[in-house]
Amino acid sequence: MANQIQELTLEEVMGDRFGRYSKYIIQERALPDVRDGLKPVQRRILFAMNQDGNTYDKGFRKSAKSVGNVMGNYHPHGDSSIYEAMVRLSQSWKLRAPLVEMHGNNGSMDGDPPAAMRYTEARLSKIAAELLQDIDKETVDMVLNFDDTAQEPTVLPAAFPNLLVNGATGISAGYATEIPPHNLQEVIDALLYLIKHPEADLAVLMQFIKGPDFPTGGIIQGLSGIKDAYATGRGKIMVRAKTHIEDLRGGKQQIVVSELPYEVNKANLVKKIDELRVNKKVDGIAEVRDESDRFGLSVVIELKKQANAEGILTYLFKNTDLQIAYNFNMVAIADMQPKQLGIKPMLEAYLAHRRDVVTRRTQFDLDKAQARQHIVEGLIKMLSILDQVIATIRHSLDKSDAKHNLVADFEFSEAQAEAIVSLQLYRLTNTDITALEKEAAELAKKIATYEQILADSKTLDKEIETELKAIAKTYGTPRLSVIEDQIEVLEVETTVTVTDEQVMVLVSRDGYVKRSSLRSFQAVAPEDNGLKENDFVVFSEELSTLTHLYIATNKGHLIYRPVYEISDERWKDSGEHLSQTVGLAADEKVIAAFDFDQLDGDGRFVFGSSDGYIKQTALADLQPQRNYKSKPMVAMKLKQDDANVTNAYFVASDANTNVVAVSNQAYGLAFALNEVSVVGARTTGVKLMDLKPEDFVVNFVLVADTLAAKIAILTQRGAFKQMAVSELGTMTRARRGLMVLRELKRDPHRIVAMALIQPNQSLAVLTDQDTSITLNPAEHPSGDRYSNGSFVIDTETQGVPVLMLPVIQPLTDNENN
Repeated sequence: MANQIQELTLEEVMGDRFGRYSKYIIQERALPDVRDGLKPVQRRILFAMNQDGNTYDKGFRKSAKSVGNVMGNYHPHGDSSIYEAMVRLSQSWKLRAPLVEMHGNNGSMDGDPPAAMRYTEARLSKIAAELLQDIDKETVDMVLNFDDTAQEPTVLPAAFPNLLVNGATGISAGYATEIPPHNLQEVIDALLYLIKHPEADLAVLMQFIKGPDFPTGGIIQGLSGIKDAYATGRGKIMVRAKTHIEDLRGGKQQIVVSELPYEVNKANLVKKIDELRVNKKVDGIAEVRDESDRFGLSVVIELKKQANAEGILTYLFKNTDLQIAYNFNMVAIADMQPKQLGIKPMLEAYLAHRRDVVTRRTQFDLDKAQARQHIVEGLIKMLSILDQVIATIRHSLDKSDAKHNLVADFEFSEAQAEAIVSLQLYRLTNTDITALEKEAAELAKKIATYEQILADSKTLDKEIETELKAIAKTYGTPRLSVIEDQIEVLEVETTVTVTDEQVMVLVSRDGYVKRSSLRSFQAVAPEDNGLKENDFVVFSEELSTLTHLYIATNKGHLIYRPVYEISDERWKDSGEHLSQTVGLAADEKVIAAFDFDQLDGDGRFVFGSSDGYIKQTALADLQPQRNYKSKPMVAMKLKQDDANVTNAYFVASDANTNVVAVSNQAYGLAFALNEVSVVGARTTGVKLMDLKPEDFVVNFVLVADTLAAKIAILTQRGAFKQMAVSELGTMTRARRGLMVLRELKRDPHRIVAMALIQPNQSLAVLTDQDTSITLNPAEHPSGDRYSNGSFVIDTETQGVPVLMLPVIQPLTDNENN
């Protein structure tokens, strides 16, 4: 025996075997045929039920019997997969024209499984009969089944375009298909037009086929997506639920959902909306109820009093399956291979199939009519010579001899002779000649019609048109889905997702941010704020959760946070550090924070830097970006690496205020803010002071009334003084200014901090030894420009002062008012 062992690489074996498997599941399992719109299992179910006489005009039969027939004769796979396919063919919310009728539980829009097949009963629907019509007239190719014991069709005759009417969904190796259902009347109208106008373009065909028509209705948005899909086979649309808002007693409202997007699970949708309510993702929903019954679908979303119904509905469209994206991927088996098809190639493929079916049916009918005509002619001839025929038959030995004698004596054909000898005696009456002549005339007429259809393509198309019109008249239904041209852009209002409540907000110099409920704030002493030692409060206010917060740092950054997004903590906890979400430098500190009810105001930010620059930037130029959660805005561009933003303010556009700045080497300058031009965000600005080499700006403040305002000055030697701003006079921007300390030859004073003195506000001082000291300016006398103040800090024991900030006390709205 020859050695038949082959040595093959794993790659060759795997490639060959997987290639065969892929070809099988593409052609024989997952993708529909472009001609009848059916996958093999669906086709086998319909064919087996038809063969079994399980049709719409007869009683229902157990589903298990039909599944057994399919599995035993045509589809050697699991019974569950066959039953699932049968159930889907019966579900009116999945198919626009269900092909199976079922008694019993066949599932639901809630995703409930159907009852077991031993409990349900099924039969073909009336429209399914149109797919199988004329299958016994050799209209389609038949092949042997898996065990060569029976014949099954490769495709059904399909008297209507099932692929577009019922759509298809499936996943195979390397291919997937997603074809939506369409309206039967619209598709047939397009076919009728295409028959007469083969060159019709897509725009004309879309006058008939407006778009998908889902069995669950809904609203389709995006005409451009439909056009793309119909042109190329790929496109995207949005499908949203049909909803309306009803008024209730007591000033309440409710949203009622009457139609859902295609293939959305209703129970999961209701659960999702209720989870949004429970988790307070959306404010204003009181209750969600599924009130669907046998009369129709109804999901009720009851709202709280004064709730924003339109805003909540927009939020639900954006965040739940009340609106979904539907992606066309119109792939079907055409010419034995998977192809992505637009709408016109699909219609053309169906028409070609239908022409082939009608041609083969007509040829079958013609052959049958001609055969009968031949027999009738023989019977008429026999009646004209009846006595001779009878005599011949009587003198014959047997049936075979009688046939032979009839052919020999009277020139009958074999078929005619067979018909004569098989005649019953009662047919030999005088009246029978009339019936035969009538039949002969009818056969001649039919044969002429059949020959005309086969000889003339226009007559063939007219036959197809007549049949399509009859189908449309019998089964056509109004459109269920509404089509809208544009996809609505969904912008959710903050008030919908956030409960408007008052909270305490704190921002510290070291970058800790938190919000706390008023209850948590009132439960402890205000100063028990959870900050670490030597961290200082920069901002502490009672705000609404809908307020916007801007946080400025000494590196020229501006961080945006809606209050509702700030970490909700107990007042005695430290809170969340900004570096957890926004990248901050190791030495980056918070210098100011600002709250806004709206971000469309006209005000301006004022920033000044230690290297002697100042700028104004409009709020409109510092709007939050999409990546605000992880990236700060650049509010001021610093020219030198060691420079810092010393302070930040926000002023009204028409503010009449003055800038007061002091430098380390004790120069002070005051000028009007309107000398500072308004520039964009990523800029340095204009010159603030004319600095000497090695000098730098310590701080600047904004002062409305230069006659009444006072500033506090602290030196590296621990000296403190308060001085009236009027001592500086009013100069112009970019000057060096006037000395604000008396210059000493030995160990001169250098300014390390400057702040604006506010009534009843203390100042917190931090030294390089991490010693914190509180100063009350009222306890120290005012000095003129030539005074060096009084020593308040022992630098040898307490350290050299490096920072001085106003002490921020938390204020509630009541205290502010």
